[in-house]
Amino acid sequence: MSRWRELTGETSGRDYAARFAALARSGKDMHGEARFCAELVPSGARILDAGCGTGRVMIRLAELGYDCVGVDLDASMLAVAREQAPELPWLRADLTQFDAGALGVAADFDLVVAAGNVIPLLAPGTEATATARLAAALRPGGLLVAGFGLDEAHLPVPPSVTLTQYDAHCAAAGLTLVDRFATWDADPYTGGGYAVSVHRR
Repeated sequence: MSRWRELTGETSGRDYAARFAALARSGKDMHGEARFCAELVPSGARILDAGCGTGRVMIRLAELGYDCVGVDLDASMLAVAREQAPELPWLRADLTQFDAGALGVAADFDLVVAAGNVIPLLAPGTEATATARLAAALRPGGLLVAGFGLDEAHLPVPPSVTLTQYDAHCAAAGLTLVDRFATWDADPYTGGGYAVSVHRR
């Protein structure tokens, strides 16, 4: 069972969306992840939002002109995403078993983004498998972008994945580290409890 399911019971879609809506109303910038991705690939590029949740990141990327597909296992989150943007493709699948072709989607994404602590919220021991599945969805030269917490201050669950381990999972999947940042605003990473990693296939 994933740590996300243990944490939420996969029934928190509306509560999750409401929390981010409240943050947006307070004036907080809600589009850092989308802006970060838009700096890496040109408008029109194909992007897979892995662990898309209620669609906050992907909907913004679609507004910016990207060809997006979202995938998540949590039906309550996808229900909100489909209500907010019914014209966009939202797929329900386990990232540890994700097979783009089997879902009728071409496995030639220019960028795969896993925001929102997707990697540390997977089921324990499945991180390498999920990373390999996401890497397989990339075209040669495509980018995997993952942002996640590394300590208790940045995670809703106990820390489970170090950057060394994640880099090893990426290397095993044929990916090479390109850059690493401390935030979605591209602040340099010099250590600390949160990292945004960019790997290339």
